[in-house]
Amino acid sequence: MTGNRREALTRARRCVVKIGSALVTNGGLGLDRGAIAGWAAQIAELRRRGIEVVIVTSGAVAAGMQRLGRPQRPHALHELQAMAAIGQMGLVQVYESAFQHHGLHTAQVLLTHDDLTSRPRYLNARSTLRTLLGYGVIPVVNENDTVATEEIRFSDNDTLAALVANLVEADLLLILTDREGLYERDPRVDARAALVEEGEAGDRRLLEMAGGSGTLGRGGMRTKVLAAERAARSGAATVIVSGRMPDVLSRVLAGDRVGTHLRPAQGRLAARKQWLAGQLQVRGRLTLDAGASRVIREAGKSLLPVGVKAVEGAFGRGEIVACVDPDGREIARGLVNYGAEEARKIMGQASDRIEAILGYIDEPELIHRDNMVLL
Repeated sequence: MTGNRREALTRARRCVVKIGSALVTNGGLGLDRGAIAGWAAQIAELRRRGIEVVIVTSGAVAAGMQRLGRPQRPHALHELQAMAAIGQMGLVQVYESAFQHHGLHTAQVLLTHDDLTSRPRYLNARSTLRTLLGYGVIPVVNENDTVATEEIRFSDNDTLAALVANLVEADLLLILTDREGLYERDPRVDARAALVEEGEAGDRRLLEMAGGSGTLGRGGMRTKVLAAERAARSGAATVIVSGRMPDVLSRVLAGDRVGTHLRPAQGRLAARKQWLAGQLQVRGRLTLDAGASRVIREAGKSLLPVGVKAVEGAFGRGEIVACVDPDGREIARGLVNYGAEEARKIMGQASDRIEAILGYIDEPELIHRDNMVLL
């Protein structure tokens, strides 16, 4: 390690591991049960160390192609959906069987682009994944290819993995591929090309080094570099590395200099709050009492319903609202945990009354401090 640039990886407590089609299907020969069992064993060891893991797996379409003996990836939407439906059955069975050997449960989570662009569905997906992690279950995420109503693509599962890293606020996105990492030039063309060991996510020069896409999946090194840039928006680091390397997950999390490490420019909380501060449009307004205004401004506390005197606007859960003091001055803004109608019902009430008033409780705070920025 030089300059301790990978030291932060040793402190990662939540990781998203993306496994590409070429690895899952052994280069298109069929689902590689041995390889999947090996990654499951590594992930089981991470779980024993208290590290939470979400898997984003490719391979459903490729597995379906293999089952039907189709050498070429189809282009028609209905054929892609059929291949995904066929392949998904075997893919999930292999993951479930591999983790059962270690006493771990898995859960299949299928997402579409709409799930991550619709704010309510985004929040529901986040809650589901966090609950699964809380249960000690390994979520196995894939794109919901079989119900796509437009061309099947997030553009690729690298993008999906980055969005999942944002969704669960992961510390690390670990992209397993069939190459050692990002090279300065394509090593298949230039054998002297050097591996890029360190870089900063978002550096435009990295895209110039990345090549085209693979034949089995839709991603290539370019999509992985772009995924690192997306993951960095929530402060996650990315490591692009060969999934065939022995003990690769443990080695990355030990800070070993393997693969390509792309650092975020900012930490998770700083990146999130910068995004919040840059949002120009707020959907509503919460008027706080003097006590709530003071603890938010001076102590950086979360906003509880008891400190709210008035609610304005027609905002939904997860939208950005302004927080104003009794004199009408905006002191903060943040992502609200309850919609406007719910907020009106629980304002001025203690958090332990939320369930009795609404019939349910999502969070004890109206706005959590991690989702709030002071102005």
